[in-house]
Amino acid sequence: MTRRSITILTTVFLAVMLFGKIHAQNTETANFIEQIKNYDLSTILTAEHFLAEDRENSKDKIKRAEILGFIGDDYQRFFIHFISVIQNPTNPYEYLVYGKTMVKNNVCSFQGMITIREARIYKSGDIATYKQGFATCDVTLFEDKKQSSTGLLKGKLTSNFIIDHKNRFRYDALMYVADGFSNNQFVGHWTSYKTNTSKKCNWGDYRVPECGDLDIGAGEFSVNEKYVRNGWLSYMLENMAPNGAIIKPTTGEKAKDTKWWE
Repeated sequence: MTRRSITILTTVFLAVMLFGKIHAQNTETANFIEQIKNYDLSTILTAEHFLAEDRENSKDKIKRAEILGFIGDDYQRFFIHFISVIQNPTNPYEYLVYGKTMVKNNVCSFQGMITIREARIYKSGDIATYKQGFATCDVTLFEDKKQSSTGLLKGKLTSNFIIDHKNRFRYDALMYVADGFSNNQFVGHWTSYKTNTSKKCNWGDYRVPECGDLDIGAGEFSVNEKYVRNGWLSYMLENMAPNGAIIKPTTGEKAKDTKWWE
């Protein structure tokens, strides 16, 4: 082995060790459940834009993408949009929510509750003057029984936040440029009112948690070709990611750039 090879290997080893040390520090947290009641989680759940920034004070205002989700073992695309999220004035850990879901062309309205069960702050973060943390919540959403093919959505939601040097409670996008960036990650089930049958139903910002082989992307969410026809063709077209197996149709499905929930 040459001196150059040894030097390269040593550098890589030290970098890995340093990253591991930093990562270990970042995973240490402190309880924040008492303090979080003084902030409003709706700013994270309904953010239309957020600031992506870094240690060099570079800041970019980003339009938040619509939530990505699936339902069922075939990873049928699941749309959800929170139209209103209001903190309960008598219980600051509870949020009254209203919105709509869509599977294929079936749009349903829902109402429900998001309840904060845990909140923690990292002891060291990506920017020294900011606090970074997360809230873990119970979610229960009731689709309108008067509408077609409706049910109950229930599961756990984890939302990442920052508190900046001006004590502003904000969407955490400090690692927006990093591979695998995500936020507002939900894992749960949808249960039919009519049949009582349950299906997996997960969603999130920019990535979908526990989605098996649906997501084959390294840096960002990318749909496995075998699931494209399960409602994901419009996403592929919208994100300009066609390949040999994805042919842009002359008629039929197109990119869903309209506000389907209105």
